[in-house]
Amino acid sequence: MKKPYFKRKNFLKKQKTGFTLKKSDQLNYKNILLLRNYITISGKIIPKRLNGLTAKQQRSISKAIKNARYMSFLPFVRLPSAGR
Repeated sequence: MKKPYFKRKNFLKKQKTGFTLKKSDQLNYKNILLLRNYITISGKIIPKRLNGLTAKQQRSISKAIKNARYMSFLPFVRLPSAGR
């Protein structure tokens, strides 16, 4: 006897717009306050589907974050806490 086949329904998820880039924002590796909004506590870059940016904005944000890491403005990883 065949098992019933259940087709997955594709639900459209509303895109979160937690952080949006304004035209007045300076998007470069020196603007650390802006770049910190787009990385997690552990230092990972937040994906596009979570932060609500367009693909072009996400590429430029990730390039700026990587440049800031290379120039030592941002850490690559989070430092271990002293309490542990």
